[in-house]
Amino acid sequence: MNAPVAKMAAPQGAAKPPRVSADKGALWSTLRALWPYLWPADRGDLKLRILWAVWLLILAKLVTIVVPFTFKWATDALLPNGQPRDIPWEWLAGAPVALTILYGVMRTLMAMLTQLRDALFASVAMNAVRRLALETFEHMHRLSLRFHLERKTGGLTRVLERGRTGIETIVRMAMLTAVPTVVEFALILGVLLYEFDWRYVAVTSLMIVAYMWFTTVATNWRIGIRRSMNDSDTDANVKAVDSLLNFETVKYFGAEQRETQRYDRSMEKFERASVKAYTSLAFLNAGQAFIFTVGLTLCMVLVVEGIREGRHSIGDFVLVNAMLIQLYQPLNFMGMVYREIKQGVTDIEQMFTILDQSPEIADKPGAKPLIVNQGEIRFEDVHFHYVPEREILKGISFEVPAGKTVAIVGPSGAGKSTVSRLIYRFYEPSSGRILIDGQNIADVTQASLRAAIGMVPQDTVLFNDTIGYNIRYGRWDASPDEIEEAARLAQIDGFVRSLPEGYDTSVGERGLKLSGGEKQRVAIARTILKNPPILLLDEATSALDSFTEKEIQDALEKISRGRTTLVIAHRLSTVINADEILVIDRGIIVERGRHDQLLAQDGVYAALWNRQREADEARETLKRAREAEGDSVRVTLA
Repeated sequence: MNAPVAKMAAPQGAAKPPRVSADKGALWSTLRALWPYLWPADRGDLKLRILWAVWLLILAKLVTIVVPFTFKWATDALLPNGQPRDIPWEWLAGAPVALTILYGVMRTLMAMLTQLRDALFASVAMNAVRRLALETFEHMHRLSLRFHLERKTGGLTRVLERGRTGIETIVRMAMLTAVPTVVEFALILGVLLYEFDWRYVAVTSLMIVAYMWFTTVATNWRIGIRRSMNDSDTDANVKAVDSLLNFETVKYFGAEQRETQRYDRSMEKFERASVKAYTSLAFLNAGQAFIFTVGLTLCMVLVVEGIREGRHSIGDFVLVNAMLIQLYQPLNFMGMVYREIKQGVTDIEQMFTILDQSPEIADKPGAKPLIVNQGEIRFEDVHFHYVPEREILKGISFEVPAGKTVAIVGPSGAGKSTVSRLIYRFYEPSSGRILIDGQNIADVTQASLRAAIGMVPQDTVLFNDTIGYNIRYGRWDASPDEIEEAARLAQIDGFVRSLPEGYDTSVGERGLKLSGGEKQRVAIARTILKNPPILLLDEATSALDSFTEKEIQDALEKISRGRTTLVIAHRLSTVINADEILVIDRGIIVERGRHDQLLAQDGVYAALWNRQREADEARETLKRAREAEGDSVRVTLA
C-alpha cells in the first residue's frame, strides 16, 4: 500500500504571487511572482546552484566571444603571407592547424560550459515547477464543493497539466535563455565597436530592435490563436473523459457513433485552430529570417568596403560573418523566448484564475479544533439556498441526541442530502446555527469537524487503486488486521478473500470493476475503519438488493450503537428502528416521531410508507410471475 505524499511548504517569507494575464503584457509580473520559487529562502543548496550557474554563464559567454576570433585567426593564417593580428599567443601566428584546433577546443568548451550550467539549474527550475503545481493542486482541494460541481474534471486536469508545462517553460526560458542572450548581445556589440566602428554597432542594434519589435507584434497576434487552440483542446479532452467515464451508458443506448461525432466536432475546431497556429508561426519565422539577413548583409558589405580600403583583412570578413551568424542563434532564441513565455503565460492564465478563487468555506481566524465529548447535533432555525431564488431549507430545527439515531426522510428534492452537506460544511447556512456538543461548527476548524464525522454516501466513487487502499483511506495508519476487521463488519471480507489477489485487487476507474453493492460495502468498511463518534448515512444501502440490504443494515446498526447517527433515507424500511424520524417536505419538517407514531398520524410519512409497500408488493408479484413462467417453460421443454 502506498505511503502518503509528504506536504511541501510554500517558500518561506514569500507573499502570495500576484496573478497575471497575458493580455496585460505582465511578463515582468510573472517573473516577479516566480522569483520566490526560484530563490527559495529555505533551500540554501538551490541558491548555491544558482550562483554556480551564473558563474558558468559568464564564463561560457566569454568563451563564446572567443570562438569567432579563433576562426578569424585561422583564416588569416591560411592566406599567402597572412599573419593573424592581435593574437594573444604569438607562437601560434602562422600556424593554421593549431589555430583550427583551438577553434574546435573553444567550441567544445563553450558547449560543455553551457550544458553544465543547464544541468546545475535544472534542479532549481523543476523545484519551482513542483512547488507551484503543488500549490495549485492543494488550492483545488481547498475550493468549495460548489466550485467543483460547476467545473468539469477533464477541464481541471487539463488546466493543471498545461499550467505545469507553462511554468516550466517560463522558468527555463527566462533563466536559461533570456539572461544568457542579453549578456551575449552586450558582449557582441562591445566587440563590434572595439574591432570595427560605430556603423556596425548601429546596423546590428537596428536589426535587433526591428527583430524584437516584429517578434513582439506577431506573437501578440498569435496569442489569441493559441488561446483558441487551448480552449478547443480542453473541450475535446472534457468530452473524451466524460464519454469514457460513462462507457456503460454509451453502450446502453448504442451511442458510440454519436459520441464519436461529438468528439470529432471538438477535434475539428482544434484542427482549425492548430492550422492557424502553425501558419502564423511560419509567417513569424519567415519575417525574423528576413530582418536578420538584411542586417547581416549590410554588415558584410561594410567589411568588404574596409577590405578594399585596406583597413580590414579577409579574417575580419570571416569574423563579422561568424559573429553575426553566432548572434542569430541567441537572437532567434530571444524570439522563441518571447513567444514561449507569452504562450506559457497564456497556458497558466486559467491556473492563475483558479488560484484567484477564494474558498467559499474557510476557517475563521483563530478557529479552534472541535472537541467531541458526547456527539450531540443540533440544528437551530437553519435556512439554506443554493441560489437566492430557490430556498432549499426553510428554518429547520431538530436535535440528534448523543448516541441516538435520527432519520430524515421525505420526497426527492425535499432537502434531505443538503442537511448532511451542511453538517460537513461543504456549504454554510444562509442563517441559523449548527451545533455539535454546543460548539458552532462555523467557529471550529474544518479538519477537526470532518475528522469527527464518518460518511457513507449514496453514490460511492472509489479511487482507481486496490480494495485495500480504498478501505485504508478511512484511516491511513490502520494495520492490515484492522482493515480486514472493518471489511468483515461491512460484510465484504469473504468476497475479497475469494478474489485471486485479495485486498490487492484493483477496483478500476471509479470502482467500475465492482458491483454497486460491493462498492457500497467498501465505503462502509472505510467509514468503520475511521471509527468516528458521529455517523452520517446518506442512502447508505440504496445500491443493495433486499437480502444484502438486511445484512448491511444489521452491520450498520451494530457500528452505530453508542454513536450519534444521522440517517438520510429513501427506503423507509431501513429506518423503522430509528429513535426519531423527521419528515422533510419542501424544506420544512412536517412530521416527527417514531415509526409507529408516524404511521398512526396517517400523514406524509404514512403515504410514503404505503406507496413504497405497494411498489414492493408489485415487484414481488412480478418476480413470482416471472418465476412461474420460467417453471412452465422448463416443464414444456422437458
